[in-house]
Amino acid sequence: MRKLERKTKEKNPPSQKILLIIGGAGFIGINAARHFLMKKNWSVIIFDNLSRKGSDLNLAQLKKDFPKAIHFVKGDIVRDITALKREVNKSDAVIHLAAQVAVTTSVTDPRTDFEINALGTFNVLEAIRLSKKKPSLIYSSTNKVYGGLEDLSVKELKNRYEFSSKEFREQGVSEERNLDFHSPYGCSKGAADQYVIDYSRIYGLKTVVFRQSCIYGRHQFGVEDQGWVAWFMIACLVGRPITIYGNGKQIRDILFVDDLVDLYSLALSNIEKVSGRAYNIGAGPKHTISLIELLSFFKEKFGFDPKLSHAAIRPGDQPIFVCDIKKIKKDLGWEPKTNINEGLHCLRDWLEDNKQVLTKFFGKNN
Repeated sequence: MRKLERKTKEKNPPSQKILLIIGGAGFIGINAARHFLMKKNWSVIIFDNLSRKGSDLNLAQLKKDFPKAIHFVKGDIVRDITALKREVNKSDAVIHLAAQVAVTTSVTDPRTDFEINALGTFNVLEAIRLSKKKPSLIYSSTNKVYGGLEDLSVKELKNRYEFSSKEFREQGVSEERNLDFHSPYGCSKGAADQYVIDYSRIYGLKTVVFRQSCIYGRHQFGVEDQGWVAWFMIACLVGRPITIYGNGKQIRDILFVDDLVDLYSLALSNIEKVSGRAYNIGAGPKHTISLIELLSFFKEKFGFDPKLSHAAIRPGDQPIFVCDIKKIKKDLGWEPKTNINEGLHCLRDWLEDNKQVLTKFFGKNN
């Protein structure tokens, strides 16, 4: 009898976990998929409408590298609710990345922005609430939920702004900061952010909100309205001019994507500890750079010298946003490992390897 029991166990190993990445053919999604496939041995479902430039190429490469572990569903979180529910029902965890991502687009077309960001996220939450497995959820929010931070005094230096307050200079903006949705994009993402938190409180779902700040890295086909670090480098490589909105002294803490997906993995492994909470996720005060400083880095390290033009600052564009990451470090022990020099060289190498595609997408005649 003992031998029979032992054989039965050998024939039935633990089933492979399934991760659903909504918006998974985008830049962060592809990096997250690779991490969970290679380091966690999960199978991955990519749910994406492929509307983002370069997403089809990212997906094709992922399917080539992992033909048996990837399942792709072309779908829309607003219109394809039946398909969304079907894939959620299969999953042990969900990373929700699908979004309208540009402030400027939200101003010109606020209805579409609302439908994708607010209604789409509501559809994801309802699919999880009504499912049998109740998968865990990581929601990718934004620092724009804090508004323009107009009440925080800043000083203007030669190449950057800095907070007047020593506390904010040394620590950044914490989750204790009052929310202040600014621009339709801020409103739609902020509404979704709060829904995700409340669905944990009211329905007991395992959800966590990451208010992310300036993520960059491999597989990023950045454009002028979103993904500015990658866009600046792409423009340099393909000979496109760069528009600086404002004076270029705006400061951000830029986070390399490998560090972010490490956090996704850590959060899902400790979901009970972080469920129902929101965290500011960036590289923190040790990894900040202004637009001017980034362009100077490009010139010094890579020899890039793009043509620049200037335009008025965009709605809700904070002069400084730097994340206080003490809360996530305390709860999960996470902090960034990649410095700006390493991250930018890694991005440059990937873009150089894909220069032919970039020229096709972004070249002077496009």
